[in-house]
Amino acid sequence: MAQKDVGNKIPIYKLKTTDEVMKYYDDWGLKNKYDQDMLDWKYSGPKETVEVFKKYAKDKDVKIFDAGCGTGLVGEELKKFGYNYYDGADLSQKLLDLVPKKLYQKLSKIDLNKKIEIQNNTYDAVMCVGTFTFGHVKPPALDEFIRITKNKGLICFTINEGVYQEYGFDKKIKELNDKKIWNMKEFFKSNYIASKDVNAWLGLAEIIK
Repeated sequence: MAQKDVGNKIPIYKLKTTDEVMKYYDDWGLKNKYDQDMLDWKYSGPKETVEVFKKYAKDKDVKIFDAGCGTGLVGEELKKFGYNYYDGADLSQKLLDLVPKKLYQKLSKIDLNKKIEIQNNTYDAVMCVGTFTFGHVKPPALDEFIRITKNKGLICFTINEGVYQEYGFDKKIKELNDKKIWNMKEFFKSNYIASKDVNAWLGLAEIIK
């Protein structure tokens, strides 16, 4: 199947470096344009992902790490379903500044392509929505997510279909499956940003330690 040309519809998909992405998001956050665009584009990633997550995370007091939280769209969905403890992290301070007050227990400015300064087995779950995409976070971040997640904890994520093979997410997921580092419970193609003809793989895995 031919690669979809979505770069003209979503310019950030053309960016390659972390610095370029950070500057774009900092500008995108001005006057709440980011949140308005997500609304206009009918971005369904956060809602779809939390819908899957809540099927497996029955305990509303689990401690969740929202990796690449942006302005808090996943946090808003977690709140709707009564989850109580979630921390957020993002590369863009401008987007973090737009997160509603008291939505998260803690917010951190973090580059998820580097080692995360969090102790092993800290969280019951990691959510990563909209972050595995063009010019953003690469497959090795999954190792860090697994490291900071407890045994039998959950990792719930989306991977933009355009980078799934190009960035090697297909190989990374196969490796984690083959080595029985996790047990993949759900993995399917989601609508993601249907209005822009952008789909993503949505996965949920249980960690085995």
